[in-house]
Amino acid sequence: MRRTVFNEDHEAFRETIRAFIEAEVVPVYDEWFAAGQAPRDFYYKLGELGIFGISVPEEFGGAGMETHKFEAVLYEETARAGVQFGGSGVHVLLALPYLKMLATEEQKKRFLPKFVTGEEMWAIAMTEPGTGSDLAGMKTTAKLSEDGSHYVLNGAKTFITGGVHADKVIVCARTAAPTAEDRRHGISLFAVDTKSEGYSVGRKLDKLGLKTSDTAELAFVDVKVPVEDLLGEENKGFSYLGHNLASERWGIAFGAYAQAKAAVRFAKQYVQERTVFGKPVAHFQNTKFELAACQAEVDAAEAVADRATEALDAGELTPAEAASAKLFCTEVAHRVIDRCLQLHGGYGYMNEYPIARLYADNRVNRIYGGTSEIMKTIIAKDMGL
Repeated sequence: MRRTVFNEDHEAFRETIRAFIEAEVVPVYDEWFAAGQAPRDFYYKLGELGIFGISVPEEFGGAGMETHKFEAVLYEETARAGVQFGGSGVHVLLALPYLKMLATEEQKKRFLPKFVTGEEMWAIAMTEPGTGSDLAGMKTTAKLSEDGSHYVLNGAKTFITGGVHADKVIVCARTAAPTAEDRRHGISLFAVDTKSEGYSVGRKLDKLGLKTSDTAELAFVDVKVPVEDLLGEENKGFSYLGHNLASERWGIAFGAYAQAKAAVRFAKQYVQERTVFGKPVAHFQNTKFELAACQAEVDAAEAVADRATEALDAGELTPAEAASAKLFCTEVAHRVIDRCLQLHGGYGYMNEYPIARLYADNRVNRIYGGTSEIMKTIIAKDMGL
């Protein structure tokens, strides 16, 4: 079936990205993988390419295009090449929506031009040790100073993707105690400068997958945050966090579909080249049946991902629909990538093959952004169950 989600502009962008990946990423990706992160100067290259400014308003240096379709192309092309763009996904997919939604005009003038160029990389710090998905249970506090000029930030965060290279971090902290009626009351969002005294980056976490994406622990000891760097209104942070979940879950869903599609590509190429018992592995009926079944699942996931993209761009993607897309696409990717790795045999277990890295990278998709079990709960509630 012919896809209709992309137009000529998107396809021209695809050609540019594919050439960029081949020239700037593939030759050095093994070095990034071994180091556990992409180099900081790589993000300047992404800025020069215009990756960070696609949906940033023109007055702040961006292209001003209100669409997620260019991000979708990025997901497909990075997966196709078996690479990641470090922690830059958080910069655009997670941090930018909060800046666009909550920042004042003065804040946008300060933050967005450097956001676009990659001069300032952003991350977002929600999760804390011991709290996991229970954001209402966070312990990090931000207390207003006596003179009202700044907040004093204390606490710790973990699993912060992009946390090593970040120049600015959107930190979720308690500015008031929860009430008996509402545990979520009292959370606020702050744009915190990582050069602030008392701010520190702890361990760079050793993850199963997404090896080139720097993920870290953060700590705050009496960090002074100017009142001018409060994002949105005080104590309303939890409602802000929920507002962007649909786009976050769309990103995970589309990325998972793209990984599944790439896995079929890697497996098809491998079985055509690999010879067993005097024949290419592709000549065996089991191989054909396995890849055919995988392709059918990828086709279905593509349709779901494309439909979710159109709905998101139209501002019509509901929380339940986003949950459904994430659940379906991530579960499809899990099955497809596992079967494609099996077709590689022992070589599929070696990190020098992209299918092995893809297998590890994909596993987190059913956890972050809300587990598959949470997605089922959201869908069931929407069904009236």
